[in-house]
Amino acid sequence: MAIFVYALAALAEIAGCFSFWAWLRLGKSPLWLMPGLSALALFAYLLTLAPSDAAGRAYAAYGGIYIIASILWLWIVEGARPDRWDFTGGAICLAGAALILFGPRA
Repeated sequence: MAIFVYALAALAEIAGCFSFWAWLRLGKSPLWLMPGLSALALFAYLLTLAPSDAAGRAYAAYGGIYIIASILWLWIVEGARPDRWDFTGGAICLAGAALILFGPRA
């Protein structure tokens, strides 16, 4: 369940942030901001569903998922193939997120 919530949150955050990128950097209409703001609100809501006793821990674990999702966005949406450094860095971050999320707690 946690991975699913984090994956949806990452998609919402990246889509929301990309709407600002498209408006400011790609010259798209300011109307792109309306769905972007909705996506960012959805992102914030989804993170509250993460199974964690502390917000900071949920956000930290989410960071690794976000990085992987960003690399996939780069590849699928922007059409730029990630290189070995993208994949290696993503794997390291994902391992860190797994440690935070699934590590034994007293």
